[in-house]
Amino acid sequence: MESALQLANRFREVILNGKWIANTNCNSQLSNVSFEQSIQRISSLNTIYALTFHINYYVAGILNVFEGGKLEIKDKFSFDFPEPKSSKDWDNLREELYLNGEKFTKLIEQMSDDKLTDKFVKEEYGTYHRNINAIIEHSYYHLGQISLIKKLLNE
Repeated sequence: MESALQLANRFREVILNGKWIANTNCNSQLSNVSFEQSIQRISSLNTIYALTFHINYYVAGILNVFEGGKLEIKDKFSFDFPEPKSSKDWDNLREELYLNGEKFTKLIEQMSDDKLTDKFVKEEYGTYHRNINAIIEHSYYHLGQISLIKKLLNE
């Protein structure tokens, strides 16, 4: 169980409320981004909205597996979202990420060491432990992009 708690804490740190590794998290970075900033494009970079959607897409997809469903996400669809029209769309996306983050964290906390070493869906995808680490690293990667885009928008 100690491994599960450590993984859950690392995931919580990147999405919800930690500051240990990056000295920030998605929640704090996104909380003061306006709808207009979230959809503002800088050169060929993704928008903050697109990156937030992308992070949540993978969290929700893996969460579905944790809850007993199938792995239905595909890389080629990870940036496919309806065009955001209002601040309500932005607020809803952030809220969905935080709710999914809470559920994801709680389910990790409940995993036994045996579950963490079980194969994740298919042998080729590795273990639950590997996939949880991958989603943490993936989220940190895009959190870094969000942080840099925010700095560029505020120049």
